[in-house]
Amino acid sequence: MSATLYQQIQQFYDASSGLWEEIWGEHMHHGYYGADGTEKKERRQAQIDLIEEVLRWAKIEQASHILDVGCGIGGSSLYLAGKYNASATGITLSPVQATRAKQRAAEFGLSDRANFQVADALNMPFADNSFDLIWSLESGEHMPDKVKFLQECYRVLKPGGTMIVVTWCHRPLDTPLTSEEQKHLEEIYRVYCLPYVISLPQYEEIARQLPLNDLRTADWSTAVAPFWNVVIDSAFNLQALWGLLRSGWTTIQGALSLGLMQRGYETGLIRFGLLCGKK
Repeated sequence: MSATLYQQIQQFYDASSGLWEEIWGEHMHHGYYGADGTEKKERRQAQIDLIEEVLRWAKIEQASHILDVGCGIGGSSLYLAGKYNASATGITLSPVQATRAKQRAAEFGLSDRANFQVADALNMPFADNSFDLIWSLESGEHMPDKVKFLQECYRVLKPGGTMIVVTWCHRPLDTPLTSEEQKHLEEIYRVYCLPYVISLPQYEEIARQLPLNDLRTADWSTAVAPFWNVVIDSAFNLQALWGLLRSGWTTIQGALSLGLMQRGYETGLIRFGLLCGKK
């Protein structure tokens, strides 16, 4: 990962993670609002529901050694460790996130089964065949080399284990992206420290080359799109506004740009892609 992008991602999450937890909780990802996106529910419950729906879709009944790639402050890692009575390892580029995740593991009494560290997902410090579940929930969009990212996840996955990648995508390239769509994506890249995103069919093609077996994909854009409306509504209260001011310009810019994602879903440019398969 290039030093500049690495630093941008690290600084973005170092600055914003505390505010996110304070206002929105430990889960730094979309929520699930039913297959048609119409279910009304409390936002944190929607985020937990997303985890459960992904596990159900991927047919995960048990796991013993879990790797959470892009773990944030340990929301998914600790949830999965508790659910499956498993050991969980989380990696992030943010020292602030890793430290907070360790604190939260201690608060939940899971320090003996949950470990968090700063590491590059494109060069993971783990041996081949180390984990029976690879969990990547909304981190693939940050990866500057999508092929290397999936190859590295595959490398550390045990034979018979399952890889789950849930990530931001752009629409399939049945027709080329327009200049207006490219400009919209570039604004999202700039604000959220993304090198680029690809379509779900492109992810599927990479996964077939690994090769992942029992490969499945799904587009849940409709199910998660309401999340951005909820976040926008909750961002503009006194507590959130004060927190934004304390967090600095990159976080303020991210909050002011929430509408970019909202409009991306509305136009069909932004897609929420799921991929799973076995080694």
